[in-house]
Amino acid sequence: MADEYKDALLEKHKYHEGCPGCKVEQMKQLRRGYPYLELSFVWIIVLSTSLPISSLYPFLYYMIEDFGVAKTEKDIGFYAGFVGCSFMFGRALTSVFWGIVADRYGRKPIILLGTISIAIFNALFGLSVNFWMAIGTRFLLGSFNCLLGTMKAYASEIFRDEYQATAMSAVSTAWGIGLIIGPALGGFLAQPADKYPNVFSKDSIFGRFRYALPCFTISAFALLVTVLCCFIPETLHNHKLDSSSHDDLYEVLEAASGKNERNASQGSLLKNWPLMSSIIVYCVLCLHDTAYSEIFALWANSPRKFGGLSYSTNDVGTVLAISGLGLFSFQVFVYPFAEKLLGPVLVTRFAGALMIPIQMSYPFIANLSGLGQSLMLNCASIIVNVLSVSAITGLLILQNKAVEQSQRGAANGIAMTAMSLFKTVGPAGAGILFSWSERRLNAAFLPGSHMVFFVLNVIVVVGVTLTFKPFLTTARR
Repeated sequence: MADEYKDALLEKHKYHEGCPGCKVEQMKQLRRGYPYLELSFVWIIVLSTSLPISSLYPFLYYMIEDFGVAKTEKDIGFYAGFVGCSFMFGRALTSVFWGIVADRYGRKPIILLGTISIAIFNALFGLSVNFWMAIGTRFLLGSFNCLLGTMKAYASEIFRDEYQATAMSAVSTAWGIGLIIGPALGGFLAQPADKYPNVFSKDSIFGRFRYALPCFTISAFALLVTVLCCFIPETLHNHKLDSSSHDDLYEVLEAASGKNERNASQGSLLKNWPLMSSIIVYCVLCLHDTAYSEIFALWANSPRKFGGLSYSTNDVGTVLAISGLGLFSFQVFVYPFAEKLLGPVLVTRFAGALMIPIQMSYPFIANLSGLGQSLMLNCASIIVNVLSVSAITGLLILQNKAVEQSQRGAANGIAMTAMSLFKTVGPAGAGILFSWSERRLNAAFLPGSHMVFFVLNVIVVVGVTLTFKPFLTTARR
């Protein structure tokens, strides 16, 4: 009976022998049950690409100090910004190129290239001996970081229709968790010979290269993911479509190959205001997210005399690890219900608005001490990270709803390029702003770190304002 059902099901569609995309379509037609395996693969691959992005922030202050490029402590933030932005600058230059390559040669080769590049260039960054080597390795890491856009396309192709929402949620959640866990690893594992002298000798490689251990750890994880990626199926079709077929699958394959006459052109995507308006708001909030990540670490590491917390990398790592746990719990258990109840626009709007008073409290938290300071800081960090990721996730949902499925690859390429450009400005601007703020500790208006968090709030206000009509419009589908 089962064999008869299988044969009848396969007869409904025309598959091409030797086509990996057709094999995936067959698998999707025949498989029943929750796709745990595919979901796990998507989750760990996205996690591997997000871990190195912000893992350097907890120790970047000390790395710049060790390079000796900054003449004074107040200049450290200036140089840190350029190291931080080099990754995003590289990714902005190559996002569209890797998308085209993935459409031509397949998703799997690009995924493998991305994980291998993380293993190589992130390890080299940990071995940096000067400022320019750090910038160069981060730039190359960003240039070859082709995974996020490819994984969004892959996730939409490997899952059945009823699990598409789950797939996109897995991508955004893994991405957000990686941006939190990465800095936590950087905080705990940096300078291991100083923190764990019984395990790491001063004469060992980790004693000579004080920031290599967190980078090597992430690279080792990426190497493991590379091995696992050898077993994932390719989803791209490698054949010309048979014009004699008129079933639903043919239409899907035709759309995927770019030959569907109903597909909008690249120009029409740029004229799609629901899409473009959501991308603009998305970019503004991503600018805030990146700037906040760098500023938080620099502020926490900086001396108390400059309005900071004098935290060690371990202390910063602890705060970020707790924030990561809170973010994971919220995204898994709370966000789906919030989005269903309020909708993505209101979630984004409320999340942005609630961030403002929390960020205003940071300079005052620096005046506390002991357990009170620790509790307030952890609560504030959890709330800001949860709200930031929630706001961005809402905009990702709006972007997907703004276009047909056949246009999502191109739309994602536009969003990735624009977002990377904004995130290039974020770390550089944040570093310069932080360095400038430490020179105006006695200013009458917003002295020291007050100015830093004020500017972050201005960015959030701009983003929230843009969520209102007539600027942000939603597509009806």
